[in-house]
Amino acid sequence: MTTPTIDIYTKFACPFCVRAKQLLDSKGAAYTEHDITMGGPKREEMNARAPLARTVPQIFIGNTHVGGCDDLFALERAGKLDPLLAGEAGA
Repeated sequence: MTTPTIDIYTKFACPFCVRAKQLLDSKGAAYTEHDITMGGPKREEMNARAPLARTVPQIFIGNTHVGGCDDLFALERAGKLDPLLAGEAGA
C-alpha cells in the first residue's frame, strides 16, 4: 500500500489549524500545508476540491475529503484515522 498524500489548507493564527497539524504531527504523517490567508490560487483550489467548505482547516487524505479539525479528531476517536493515513481501503 502507498501512503496517501495529505493536503491541509490553513490560515495564519487559526487555532483549529494548529490542532489539526498537531494531531497529524503526532501520527508522524507528512503533509503539505497550503496557507490561504491571503486567498489566491490555493484558495481557489480548495474551493474546487471542497465547494461547500468555507472554513479552515480543510484536510484531504488521498482522495478523501476529511473536512475540518473536528472531523479529523472524530476519525481519530472512531479508530479510523490510522487506517486512512496508512492508505487502507475502506478506512
